[in-house]
Amino acid sequence: MTPFELENLARRLLAGELTVEQFAHQAAGPGIADVGEAQVDLDRGRRCGFPEVVFSQGKTTSALEKIFHALLEHDVEVLATRMTPEQAASLLPLFPEAVYNPVGRTFRVAPKGRKVGEVDPDVQRGRVTIVTAGTSDLPVAEEARETALWTGAEVTMVQDVGVAGPHRLQANLGPLLEADVVVVVAGMEAALPSVVGGYVSCPVIGVPTSVGYGASFGGLAGLLAMLNSCAANVVVVNIDAGFKGGYVAGLIARNAARRRSS
Repeated sequence: MTPFELENLARRLLAGELTVEQFAHQAAGPGIADVGEAQVDLDRGRRCGFPEVVFSQGKTTSALEKIFHALLEHDVEVLATRMTPEQAASLLPLFPEAVYNPVGRTFRVAPKGRKVGEVDPDVQRGRVTIVTAGTSDLPVAEEARETALWTGAEVTMVQDVGVAGPHRLQANLGPLLEADVVVVVAGMEAALPSVVGGYVSCPVIGVPTSVGYGASFGGLAGLLAMLNSCAANVVVVNIDAGFKGGYVAGLIARNAARRRSS
């Protein structure tokens, strides 16, 4: 538990929102919350850097509600991915302070007394820049953006700068050069990560999308192209895996920010 999380927990205790037993249990680092349909990992933040994220696809509204409450009761900001509009419509009345991104299909809820995305103002934040090759890649890029914001990173978006018009990338190099890590979301032949990798000295995370015509094979062509990038600083996640790209970028950015602070 970070000092910021512990401070929020103490404030909830002083405000009478938690009993002494609840405070002690949460401060000691609880392990698992059994909510019936799921075993919610409450200790993942300590072990892995960030708390558990909820994959909404295939889950009932009832199951999602229980999982969200388990996380919120332990002062964890909820991030749920791949949420349908129908699921969001059912959950928003139950969590009126939640923020649903219909493009990125993400759903975020902050614990009581906090706002979605609130971070400790005294902690230096890492810098993530997300680049899209085309506007058709935006849903995956939005998933990456929401995830990186949830990790506490500062996020800048550079949109529609694919290799069909390379001058557009050159006109937007500033945010790339200032970043701790760049996430490049691209479909079709997915050449953009290699081009970006040739301009920056930080890690570049390639996210291939399923955007493209028949021979793109649902993103497989882009995945293979990124894996074969000749830019040595490019690494790749799975097809349409905006969450994975944003999560790894958040880890890199946070560690870079900690090094600057020390």
